Amino acid sequence: MATSLRTRLGDLASAFVASVVDAIRDASVEELFARPAGSARTSTRVTGAGAGGRLARRSGQDIEAVIDQIVELIRQNPKGLRAEEIRSALGLEAKEMPRPLRQGLAAGRFTKSGQKRATTYLLKVAKSSPGGKRRGRGGSPPSKARTSKRGKAAPKKETTPQGVAALAS
Repeated sequence: MATSLRTRLGDLASAFVASVVDAIRDASVEELFARPAGSARTSTRVTGAGAGGRLARRSGQDIEAVIDQIVELIRQNPKGLRAEEIRSALGLEAKEMPRPLRQGLAAGRFTKSGQKRATTYLLKVAKSSPGGKRRGRGGSPPSKARTSKRGKAAPKKETTPQGVAALAS
C-alpha cells in the first residue's frame, strides 16, 4: 500500500510541475515580472507604461524626505555635489531628481552654482554678522557715464517742455 501511495503522489507531483511549466510558457513577460497587488513597492517605476516607464505619483512627504536626504548629503560634502553624484549616492533615478532639487532651491534649503551638468548644489551660507564682510556682489556695479562714439561725454537729453521746444527748433 505504501508503494501505491508513493506512486500516486509522484504522479500528482509530475502533473503539477508540468502544469506550472505550461502556465509559465503561456504567460507574457509583463505577467511574469508584475508584482502582486498589495506587495511592498521597491521602486517608483510603474511597469508597462512605455519604454522608459512612468514614475508613480509621490506625495509631498515623499518629496520632503528626499529633500532632507539631499540636505544631509550636501552637509557631509561642504564643497558641494552635482545632481548625478546626489542621485547615485541616494540610489534615485534621473527622473526623480528635478522636482526635489527645484523645491529645495525654492525653499532655500540649499543653493546652486554653475550651469547644466556643471551645476553644483551647496548648503546655503548663513548671513554673516553686521560688522563682517559680505560675500558676493554688494549690489549692482556703479553705472558708467554715457559717452559718444569718440569717447566724449554725450549731451544729456532733456524731457522738460522747454527742452522739447529747443530740440524741435
